[in-house]
Amino acid sequence: MDVLWMIPLLLFPLLMWTSSTFVFYFKKFFYVAWMMVLALFTIPLCILKSGGRDVENMRIIRFMVRHVKYFLGLRFEVTGWEHLQTEGPYVIISNHQSSLDVLGLMEILPDRCTMIAKKELIYAGTVGLICWLGGIVFINRKKTSDAKGVMSDAAKTMLDDQIRLWVFPEGTRNQKGDLLPFKKGAFHLAVQAQVPIIPVVFSSYSNFYLRKEKLFKSGTIRLKILPKIETKGMTPEDVSSLSDKSFDLMRSAFLKISNSITQSNGPLRH
Repeated sequence: MDVLWMIPLLLFPLLMWTSSTFVFYFKKFFYVAWMMVLALFTIPLCILKSGGRDVENMRIIRFMVRHVKYFLGLRFEVTGWEHLQTEGPYVIISNHQSSLDVLGLMEILPDRCTMIAKKELIYAGTVGLICWLGGIVFINRKKTSDAKGVMSDAAKTMLDDQIRLWVFPEGTRNQKGDLLPFKKGAFHLAVQAQVPIIPVVFSSYSNFYLRKEKLFKSGTIRLKILPKIETKGMTPEDVSSLSDKSFDLMRSAFLKISNSITQSNGPLRH
């Protein structure tokens, strides 16, 4: 029996060393499981601090999550910190590649900032509950009328409570090496509230993470915070041009910082 118990202990390091597919699934499982465990411990802390749902709970969540990158072998290089030193409410927009984006989000998340996320997330066990406690705004992506109503309420909440909101305007995860066309919700939100937009760009994960190929190595993520885009005086008629301008700026930055990492590290070898 003692020998049988030794087999998994011997197999684990062997598989970690020789099988990239095993490493991929192990890291993915660990990431999800550890985030759920962290949420379990964070829930009572948030309730004790704020008594329930409150954007201030994001401070606790940010503190609890920031170490996870080390377990996954990830490192963040951030430029443009000065652009987040903006007073009052604003909308942050960023590209969306995978659930790993949460780690970058927590790396730079300003105070009194929460997210807009898909409604399905609220059903993700302890993670869903901690998201609710952190004041995350949930939208039903399948019902446009519902999403518009939520965005309208969010604009009022931003101004009344002086909060910031983080939005992924692509609307879904995308790891195709470019940005998907932006949905207009984040821009309607910013124009309605007359608050600035601050674009944040994550470099491509393809130098360390390829979901279809089942590869998940250690790697560096470059985060570039771009200068704010003012919306004062804009009307709903300006939303399309605002979206196009933001897309062009972010796409240019995405290609530039992603290419710089590829040139530094070389192509990812399977």
